[in-house]
Amino acid sequence: MDDFVLRALAAGCGIALVAGPLGSFVVWRRMAYFGDTLSHSALLGVTLGFLLGVNPMIGVVAVCVSLALALVALQGRRTLASDTLLGILSHGSLSLGLVALAFLETLRVDLVAYLFGDILSVTTADLAWIYGGGAVALGGILLLWRRLLAITVSEDLARVEGMPVEALRLAFMLLIALVIAAAMKIVGILLITSLMIIPAAAARRFARRPETMAALASLFGVAAVLGGLMASLRWDLPGGPSVVVAAAALFLAGALVPVRS
Repeated sequence: MDDFVLRALAAGCGIALVAGPLGSFVVWRRMAYFGDTLSHSALLGVTLGFLLGVNPMIGVVAVCVSLALALVALQGRRTLASDTLLGILSHGSLSLGLVALAFLETLRVDLVAYLFGDILSVTTADLAWIYGGGAVALGGILLLWRRLLAITVSEDLARVEGMPVEALRLAFMLLIALVIAAAMKIVGILLITSLMIIPAAAARRFARRPETMAALASLFGVAAVLGGLMASLRWDLPGGPSVVVAAAALFLAGALVPVRS
């Protein structure tokens, strides 16, 4: 295989392994819209990175973290419903990122690559970001696994048991932000959340324990990356969307398989 194909495989599989457990929590906690909000804000992070002369991924992490903190603060005031806040922050940050791009008159930016990913152009430096950020995110998930499960089952019960529910919720949001920054090059800003929730949703039918679902979600994610890349190379298709289509095909295939209760 060519080097760029091997780098694409390594990058996609690395993200899929981390996105599986994290996506399971997103599905359990019904936070897919929150993931979309953070991913849409990533374009603003990329733009700010270019404007300030820093790595765009640093800008993405900074903006996603700021958005997560703002959401926690606004939710605490209880003046608007969570879905309304998410809609405002999601579309507002995406639009602000597009407007900010107008100030980059002397810099050519491949907007399509950021919106829909360009997995076949992954560099060695991108791999370092992906595996570095992925290792931190995976370590955080393993460290907080039991407590995240506890607040997923019942936040009130977890609070009675003395768990810092707000801090755990914020930590979970930050882990999502980190994975979004790392996965941006793989499937793009608009499709990042799908790589987390579709494999997890496909694994849900076949798992009876949370750990099993997380492991299966990672495996389904890796299979989607392999299938999407093969289709992209075979028929000259866009890489990121092909990975998401492969994940959706796995979900539909799994939905047709009878599962014993």
